[in-house]
Amino acid sequence: MISTTPKSSLQLHNPTTINTHYKPSQPQQHRFHQTCAEPVPEIVARHHAHSPGPNQCCSAVIQTISAPVSTVWSVVRRFDNPQAYKHFVKTCHVLVGDGEVGTLREVHVVSGLPAATSQERLEILDDERHVLSFSVVGGDHRLANYRSVTTLHPSSPSGSETVVVESYVVDIPHGNTKEDTCVFVDTIVKCNLQSLAQIVENSVRCSRS
Repeated sequence: MISTTPKSSLQLHNPTTINTHYKPSQPQQHRFHQTCAEPVPEIVARHHAHSPGPNQCCSAVIQTISAPVSTVWSVVRRFDNPQAYKHFVKTCHVLVGDGEVGTLREVHVVSGLPAATSQERLEILDDERHVLSFSVVGGDHRLANYRSVTTLHPSSPSGSETVVVESYVVDIPHGNTKEDTCVFVDTIVKCNLQSLAQIVENSVRCSRS
């Protein structure tokens, strides 16, 4: 269990700053900005070009994982099992579908967050290009019109490392600022990707021993 609870005026104060996120330089459009050592191919970056509305914000988090893309993707692509690495998710139940595009899931989150449940629909599942996207379509939370895109690509010639990029666009809740919202969501996304890295890297080490 991750011990650091995301802090934001969405629930708490004194937000935790994330050094690996980026925000759009102009409010009307979001373009991908390179923030990691390895180049992110344009074919990957284009999935993270968002055009937020006047009351929306968008950002992204980048995580490098010491494991091949295929290994990381085997965990990320499981839309029915986000709790495998998202420790803020307590349970997940598939409401409609069989794991393909259009599948609807309901997740219950752990206590301490300003949410209880979230209904989410799988929008993209591209096993060839390693792209997954989902949107939030209901639930008991304050993050309306949330859409997330996650992409994977190899970051080393040997294929032994993977860069994971997760971006999102979301409405800014009433009474909160764009910065508050981005810091809050960035914190959750970063915790999820750090957990993903730890789980996958531990699995790789165990398989080699």
